[in-house]
Amino acid sequence: MTSNINIEIKAKSSEEQQNKIREILKQNNARYFGTDVQTDTYFKVERGRLKLRKGNIENYLIYYEREDKEKAKRSDVMLFNNQGRISELEKRTRETYEILIEVDKIREIYFIGNVKFHIDKVKNLGSFVEIEAISQENLISEDKLREQCNYYKNLLEINEQDLIENSYSDMLLGKN
Repeated sequence: MTSNINIEIKAKSSEEQQNKIREILKQNNARYFGTDVQTDTYFKVERGRLKLRKGNIENYLIYYEREDKEKAKRSDVMLFNNQGRISELEKRTRETYEILIEVDKIREIYFIGNVKFHIDKVKNLGSFVEIEAISQENLISEDKLREQCNYYKNLLEINEQDLIENSYSDMLLGKN
C-alpha cells in the first residue's frame, strides 16, 4: 500500500486537442506506459470514494478523499496494488459493498517525472485529459505539486473553460 497526495486537473478535450497533447508530451520526453482498457467500479461508502480499478496495465483498490472544484484539486489517496490478485479482490469487494457505478474507459498513460498524464475516452461521456502531480509518501510539497499541475496545464494549452470539477463517476451518475 502507498499513501499519496495528488494534485490533479481534469478537462474535456477534443480528438484534435488530444493529438496535440500527445505531440507535446512526446516533445517533452514523456514516457509512454501504454494504453489501458479500464473498468473502475465505485462502491457505496460512508466517506470518501472507494473504487476497484481493473485493467490490462493498472489493477488497484483505491480509496481517496478529494475536493470537487475546477481548479487543481487535492486528493489524499491510499493505493493498494493488486497485480495478479485482482479477480480475488474484485469478488470480495463486490460481496462486501454495494456497487454505486462502473466507469469504462480507454486510457493512454504517460509520465514526466512524478507527473502522470491520462488521455481518456470514457464510455458515454467523451474525451478528456488529466494531469496528476503525485507525491508518494508526501515527499513533495503540495505547493510544488500545484505548481507542476499548472505548468503542464499551460504547456498542454488546456483552457480554463474546459476544466471540470467532478469525477467520471459523478458525471455518469448525473446523466442517469
